[in-house]
Amino acid sequence: MPSGSGSRRRRPRRAGVEAAPPVVQVISSASGEEGGWEEDEDEEEESEGSSEGPRRLGGGEARVSAREGKASASGGEPDGTNLPSCPICMLAWTADGAHRVSCIPCGHVYGRYCLERWLLQYGKKKAPCPQCGKRYKENNIINLYVPEIAVPNNDLETQVLLLREKNESLEKQQAKLLEEIKEHKRQIMLQQNVIFDTSSKRQKMTERISDGVADAEPIASMEDIDHRNHCSFVLQNEILVDGARVMGIDASSQIILTSGRGPGVGAEHILTKISMFARQGMQKIDLPPDTKAIRDICILPRGHAVFASLGRKLSLFSMATNNVVLQYNLPAPSWSCSGDHTSSTYLYTGLQNGMLLVFDIRQTSAPLHCMMGLSTHPVHTIHSAVDGSGSRKVFSASSIGPCIWDVDGGEDRPNLLSGMENQGVCISLACAPLSSDLLVASYRPKVEQPDDNATPQAITPQSQAPTGSGKLGRHTLLRRTATTSFAKDQTCSGNVSDLRMSKSAIIPCGGNQLLFAYGDESLYGVRTWRLPSFQTHTNLRPHRQPILDLRFAESSAGGRYLGCLSVEKLQVFTVR
Repeated sequence: MPSGSGSRRRRPRRAGVEAAPPVVQVISSASGEEGGWEEDEDEEEESEGSSEGPRRLGGGEARVSAREGKASASGGEPDGTNLPSCPICMLAWTADGAHRVSCIPCGHVYGRYCLERWLLQYGKKKAPCPQCGKRYKENNIINLYVPEIAVPNNDLETQVLLLREKNESLEKQQAKLLEEIKEHKRQIMLQQNVIFDTSSKRQKMTERISDGVADAEPIASMEDIDHRNHCSFVLQNEILVDGARVMGIDASSQIILTSGRGPGVGAEHILTKISMFARQGMQKIDLPPDTKAIRDICILPRGHAVFASLGRKLSLFSMATNNVVLQYNLPAPSWSCSGDHTSSTYLYTGLQNGMLLVFDIRQTSAPLHCMMGLSTHPVHTIHSAVDGSGSRKVFSASSIGPCIWDVDGGEDRPNLLSGMENQGVCISLACAPLSSDLLVASYRPKVEQPDDNATPQAITPQSQAPTGSGKLGRHTLLRRTATTSFAKDQTCSGNVSDLRMSKSAIIPCGGNQLLFAYGDESLYGVRTWRLPSFQTHTNLRPHRQPILDLRFAESSAGGRYLGCLSVEKLQVFTVR
């Protein structure tokens, strides 16, 4: 064949590897070391016969490499349609190194090692592209700078999504099974307690009969004991809240009122009305801008609520119109409030400076009484009550201990309940509903200041505190002995907060049984004890954060409810 006629004709590509362009996802822009395309000046000098040998050799080696590479990966013949691999060796190229992904000026992509080897096998300064036949030199090889080379695989993505969904479903099933196990354990513990009580009573009765006691009471049956002593809490609703701190329960209207700061930086404090049994339907209520943080909420009859705030305000709130209908200015921030059980017009509030103020809502200008406390510590809890003579009393608690105030008499200062001196820091006070014969005061230890001149004393070992946060405190039962006198009864230990003035409650159950409820710090939930023995009754479902407030309320129809509030969650239990 004349050299002039074949100088510009493409040679057949039998020496190159016939492969489709590889699928490459390049997450970068490519740049070359030395660019440009040079015309094939030496093409006329090379005869077709002189180049056939090395081109066959190169093509043969490429086919062998492709076959071996594919066979090693999948055990079959090379496919090469969807692989991010070099068309010469059929092996995956890399983002760097000797076999980094590279291209030549015609645009076809190979591993750099294969392009350089192809030049050596061709034996000249130039070699044809294995796919299109256009010639290239060593300085025409362009490195492609790619941080990642990937091939989309929808099957793998679908498989990952299915596995993720299956994992989430299994986690939910595990959580449900754990809750069921806890409930079964609780029921077993309740049954064991009943059996223990029955065995103890039978043993005592047998001892009395053997001692010849004639007036021994008949032994109660298992059914009678269980009916009389068993008290259960059924979770009715669990609502996610954001930033709530204080709550009040309107059992008759089945509405819960919570208070906390609204969302956002510098937001004002708001009230939120929540249905006790609905999963949705929260109603946000803006408060006057000078209200500040609410410390206590008390639900009153006839659709009203009263709340005490650090903005030196005592506010009367209408549940029907969602408005503050009356507001009193106070001489100091307010920490607690209460209504009067015998009159719908009297209100009480405890102040940060230790004072107690008495209001009549028919007189809107000033309080009826301003009573000084025994200290300047905040009055964090108050309960209104009526004694046996019909005289109105107020029980309060500050850090020095529980006090009783005679709001109808001529005394301007309260009396500390006898035996409650130097008990520690009083952080809560619970009063039996519609009764003032039983109180439970909760204490945490005082932080003693070290005395450098004091002689070291031997430390008496004490019972170990429960695991969890807080510190070991105690709950003390106080029983009325006279009109204004109380005496200490039983005491039990509990894990209490070392910062918060926690709320507590006395809950009436079936028969004459009473339970004491407190937000125990070791549980992040509510623990209940039987009164007066302080025998542990049950632990309610825990939260992930400490209990900030708990309230008991009873409706006019006889429904009994317990609300438990943390910073993230509100729980509503029915007491049966």
